[in-house]
Amino acid sequence: MSDINKPQEVDGKEETNSNNNAAPITNNENTVDSPTDANTVENSTENVITDEGDEIINEIDESNAEDAEDEGNKERHTIEVKAYDTMSLEALAIELEKLIEKEKVQAIKSHVDNINTEFKTKFQALIDEKKEDFINNGGNEIDFYYASPVQKRYKEAYRNYRKKVNAHYQSLEQNLKQNLAKKLEIIEELKGLINVEENINTTYKHFKELQERWRNTGPIPRDKYNNAWNSYHHHVERFYDFLNINRELRDLDFKHNLEKKLLIIERAEELAKDDDAMRAFRELQELHKMWKEELGPVPREHRESIWQRFKDATKTINDKRQVYYKEIDKIYEKNLENKLEIISKIDAITASENKSHGGLQKKIKEVEALREAFFNAGKVPLKVNEDTWAKFKGAVRLFNRKKNAFYKELKKDQYKNLQQKLDLIKIAEDNKDSEDFEITTPLMKKIQSDWKKIGHVPRKDSDKIWKRFKTACNYYFDRIHAKRNAASQEQIDAYNKKNTFLNTLKDLKLPNDDKEKGIESIKDQIKQWQAIGRVPNDKRYIDGKFQKAIDELLTDLKVDKTEAEMIKYENKLDSLNDSDNTKNLDNERTFIRKKITEVKGQINQLENNLQFFTNVEEDNPLVKDVHINIKKHKDDLTIWKEKLKKIKERY
Repeated sequence: MSDINKPQEVDGKEETNSNNNAAPITNNENTVDSPTDANTVENSTENVITDEGDEIINEIDESNAEDAEDEGNKERHTIEVKAYDTMSLEALAIELEKLIEKEKVQAIKSHVDNINTEFKTKFQALIDEKKEDFINNGGNEIDFYYASPVQKRYKEAYRNYRKKVNAHYQSLEQNLKQNLAKKLEIIEELKGLINVEENINTTYKHFKELQERWRNTGPIPRDKYNNAWNSYHHHVERFYDFLNINRELRDLDFKHNLEKKLLIIERAEELAKDDDAMRAFRELQELHKMWKEELGPVPREHRESIWQRFKDATKTINDKRQVYYKEIDKIYEKNLENKLEIISKIDAITASENKSHGGLQKKIKEVEALREAFFNAGKVPLKVNEDTWAKFKGAVRLFNRKKNAFYKELKKDQYKNLQQKLDLIKIAEDNKDSEDFEITTPLMKKIQSDWKKIGHVPRKDSDKIWKRFKTACNYYFDRIHAKRNAASQEQIDAYNKKNTFLNTLKDLKLPNDDKEKGIESIKDQIKQWQAIGRVPNDKRYIDGKFQKAIDELLTDLKVDKTEAEMIKYENKLDSLNDSDNTKNLDNERTFIRKKITEVKGQINQLENNLQFFTNVEEDNPLVKDVHINIKKHKDDLTIWKEKLKKIKERY
């Protein structure tokens, strides 16, 4: 309420009226009647709604009247309103607990309502998703049940809130009735002041005490607020009429009220310049409450002007608030665009074909990110909120259906994969005790490779069959390793013999006058070296030392490169022939043919490169390098061809 609805101030003229006993109080019915005699109130600009500014004043009055029932509600303006629509279920539960613990229960109703709406919406979406998964996985709808710790936590906090609310309003109801009775008594005492025969100063002091008692009396029932306030101010004005006989006291009171109202106006005009429109409007409500409930009349000559100033400031603040609301509407529209775009993206992902588990997992992550973005996109206009939410749920539900259908089909493939892996397990277990390592080892390696190529199997079988397969394979290869370890001493002995042999080779003297005899001697050394046997893998460098020593001996005999290579190669062929493994010979033949092809290609490339050197002297460094490389590759080609010829001659 504000002065627009209040009983009017009385100017300095002495006015009496026989009808001043209007506004009777009927205590039996516990109601307060408003003034009925129009002669007790003079018409003024404050009594008539003349423009749109009065509409916002009425809005403020209604809000303050609502607060009157519970003065604690005004604290709602100081509690931060967070972006509940962007919070997770757990964050909403925690926020509710904090509000209940730290704030007055009567001050958090709007906060709790918003939190409750968001929690129910998001939890229902989660239940819908879980239910659909349950049904798609073969479950019966009637058997579906889902609960979570966060739901239990939230319900417990909300029950605590309801208990506190009920306790608060049970206590409040009794206090409201008691406060109403006290205010009705004050009104009755006000009515009696006019008929009291005592010193006017004593009566005025009594009047001030009654005003103080009225202000200090707590809230009363909301539906009794306006009647009680109107009746109280009616009798306050009657008392001011009565004070016409003592202008000095009345004028002092008028002056005090004028000073206070001017301060209120100045503060309102300051708020009109505040950039925070909502904060300014909240404080403006308090100023109107002070204007109405704490202050009385002012001299008639100031009444219209100060009210107009206050109303103008009120309108300016409200205009800013309306601009703020329009900006918020624009933000909500933008949020709506973002959410609709997110829904379209989910639809597009759903429409694309699922080809693999990995691809679908990527899509699931994309949809989850879009789902999170939807919740963080902010509020949309209220009129489309439910429709937007329904579209979002439908898009997510359709994606989940396609996802579940894919995995149903995938499970069929998984059972096929399971049978294939069981077949490999049988092969592994049947051959794990084989002594034919040469044949069985490639087989065991192949089934290990085949295992990796087979796709997923049902999760409940995955670990079990892997352990069976791994156990069989490990058993076989552990046997091979054990045999190799048994032969390791033999290889160490071979290394020691080769080391000794290498030392004696350094002292070998070849005949300078008989090249053929020297070559035969070198071939004999090579055969003795090969006869010693294999050495451990980490000692095979000793074979390189031997080859180097042989190369030095052949150089001493002035054996050309090609002949030297063929001497060493004949011994290699002897070694391959002794291995009883024709596959080794086949591999060697394939290898040499491949090298011949590679060298020919390199020669052709170099010869083609020479064609780019036109009008260049033969002694040019670049040209010389190319010719040198061509000669080197041709020498290598001769050697590779000789090696292939040797294989063909022998085999």
